Amino acid sequence: MSANSAIVWSDRRWNLVRGCSKISPGCKNCQAETYAERFRDLACYKADQIVDVQLVPQNLLQPLHWLTPSLIFVNSMGDLFHEEIPDHFIVAAFEVMALVNWHVYQVLTKRIDRMQTMIANELQFAAKMDHIWWGVSVEDTNHGVPRIEALRNANVAKRFLSVEPLLEDLGTVNLDGIDWVLVGDERGRDARPIEADWVLSLRDQCVAAKVPFFFKHRSGFSEKKFACLLDGKEYKEAPSFSSFTPPPLAERRGIRTDLRIGFYNKGIVARFS
Repeated sequence: MSANSAIVWSDRRWNLVRGCSKISPGCKNCQAETYAERFRDLACYKADQIVDVQLVPQNLLQPLHWLTPSLIFVNSMGDLFHEEIPDHFIVAAFEVMALVNWHVYQVLTKRIDRMQTMIANELQFAAKMDHIWWGVSVEDTNHGVPRIEALRNANVAKRFLSVEPLLEDLGTVNLDGIDWVLVGDERGRDARPIEADWVLSLRDQCVAAKVPFFFKHRSGFSEKKFACLLDGKEYKEAPSFSSFTPPPLAERRGIRTDLRIGFYNKGIVARFS
């Protein structure tokens, strides 16, 4: 993992949207906001928060040009299901995922209600594809845990939880129907502390439920090599998945043509490389 991504549980990042807005305690010290501070000249960023969601349609075809099968984190710098993103743009993104099927796509949201609604309607065609994984962020019992139940009720092939930043003990978590759990702390200058017992509880529940458990990082260690250890052990488990060879060039060109025609019909105007 992570050959081309700073995110340890994926290989690549595919950012289709710039900008977001904060909706829960997990957003308080958003890493994407910290990153955005370096790019204040972009119109979608302001000094105090990431605002003014902007689409980046020119990135829609990126996965088609990545020939090495990869784990792709979809929109690491925002939320693809943000209320300001048009339905037709979200559908276009999933059309790419459906056709460019030699990758595995990790789609993560805090806006599970919209995701669930679209899965039952416009995104039914993608919901049961094994190479598209649907996930929710889980930071606490009040905001995060209810997203788990909503995700479980979504009729999709693969479900995962990104428990980051973990802000409190989640207690007993129902992991029925969950295929992967990733846990991590908050990093940065104002990071809120994480307790080892909170993480150990989730690890033990994953072991009991036979759910792959991936522990990303725990602050408070002077040496990075110890930051990913839990009881002296690294946990980097992930679900198994099939790896497909990309089709020949002629077929990829056909996919590209079909997608561009679809984008045109949806009114998506972009400069495609």
